[in-house]
Amino acid sequence: MCIVRGMSVAHEKMTKTRKGFRAVAALAAAGALSLGLSGCTKYDTTKPSAARKASAGDARSGARTVARFGTVDCRRVKCVALTFDAGPSENSPRLLDILKEKQVPATFFLLGRGHIAKHPDLVRRMAREGHELASHTWDHRILTDISDADIRDEFKRTDDAVEKLTGKRPTLMRPPQGRTNDHVSELAKKEGLAQILWDVTTKDYTLPPSSTIVDRAVSQTHRDSIILLHDIYKNTVPAVPDIIDQLKAKGYVFVTVPQLLAPGKAEPGKIYKP
Repeated sequence: MCIVRGMSVAHEKMTKTRKGFRAVAALAAAGALSLGLSGCTKYDTTKPSAARKASAGDARSGARTVARFGTVDCRRVKCVALTFDAGPSENSPRLLDILKEKQVPATFFLLGRGHIAKHPDLVRRMAREGHELASHTWDHRILTDISDADIRDEFKRTDDAVEKLTGKRPTLMRPPQGRTNDHVSELAKKEGLAQILWDVTTKDYTLPPSSTIVDRAVSQTHRDSIILLHDIYKNTVPAVPDIIDQLKAKGYVFVTVPQLLAPGKAEPGKIYKP
């Protein structure tokens, strides 16, 4: 079995308190990608550019994605996707105000217990204001450590809850801590879910100052980046306006994850990572 240092301790702490869960659940996020790349867990990933090329031959395939935030063709402009994990939370209203003011769409990987269940009105607002809603599972359990039945339950309960609130069932999922494997992909495919990883992390779970979160996000971002943030942490939302302004000044256009992949579409069972 592959062990990432600190993971077992983190998992134990998650079971003790909700507060501890939030702090520690994200603690391993920065190391999650190395888990997939180190040989401990093997899986293939698809870049956004590869997803776009897969549909390049079809002139009618929706290359220019129209959303309420405008018309975007990520083959021709520098696109970047803002993503937020583990919400909604009490910080989400302010975040949504900022995104609305800046006319920036985001992709929210929503957590079920204590989040979707606690803030249904925020889930509806996210959908109403044009953001993409996706799954971060129900209980944030590590999918590579639990049974098939439990994995399916983690997927289904969250998707059912989002669909009940918005009328639209999620097609994207982000595995807790980014920990996945080929078997999880097989089960995700059966549920109609593609997995979305990331290439930019600000380590906002360590509660650095907002200015540090901004600097980390801006310095790591490149074309097609998927930026991982958490709207459950107090210093993250205040950093968002500067992240947006500085990246816009560098010529980046903000899109949802589906827009980033267009004219391709996320295929269930595949894992996407810049």
